[in-house]
Amino acid sequence: MSKNYSQIIRAIDKNCKSNSVSYPLLDKNEDINDASAHVWGIIFKSSGKWQFDDGNHEDYPFITSDLNENQRDYPFTTDEAGNLILDVYKVMVKNPAGIYQEIYPIDQQSDEFTQGFWSGLNQKGTPSRYDKTANAIMLDALPAYSSEDGVKMFINREGVYFDVDATTEMPGFCGLYHEYLALRPSYYYAMREGLDNKNDLFNQMTRMEQDIAQYYRDRSKDEIPVIVPETVCSI
Repeated sequence: MSKNYSQIIRAIDKNCKSNSVSYPLLDKNEDINDASAHVWGIIFKSSGKWQFDDGNHEDYPFITSDLNENQRDYPFTTDEAGNLILDVYKVMVKNPAGIYQEIYPIDQQSDEFTQGFWSGLNQKGTPSRYDKTANAIMLDALPAYSSEDGVKMFINREGVYFDVDATTEMPGFCGLYHEYLALRPSYYYAMREGLDNKNDLFNQMTRMEQDIAQYYRDRSKDEIPVIVPETVCSI
């Protein structure tokens, strides 16, 4: 059953027989947000081609940046709303005609034929490859032109955290598992306080973690699974 923030707070107090004094709202809020981050980690590792994005985001999970002539590096840390970027899935660059084309990842430290990144010759042209270093992408060729919103990155990012003033806000993942945001804080509170139900809460929490992983792993019902044969090496 889906739960809003206020219902999650009440579920925690019910699990722990706590209140706003024994388990202050600020502490509950921090533990709920920690639980949210943990759920996102489970989902990100489990989801397949149907990439997850927190439903509370107001836009889609890609960002754009102007492509600037002679600029090789394009930093990224947060999206336009300030959400932390966790991964980059795909990069596209506009060609001189203004049409987006996919460019391909390469590791300039270990792959061959990467001299364009570091030789110092600064060859100019239309980028076709990129390298991810720290929180930036590096282009193999210096752009010979500029283009507004000329770099597009498809990303994975943090979800939306709750603040203490939240009441009716809902978690941005499947409502079947909103209870997890009550279970995990309840378990850690019960463990800290030595409550008798801590083991029961732990078992409920870990079972729901497995259910979340399976749900997001299997939710792409419209995709036909492909069985890939395993290569067995014999000596």
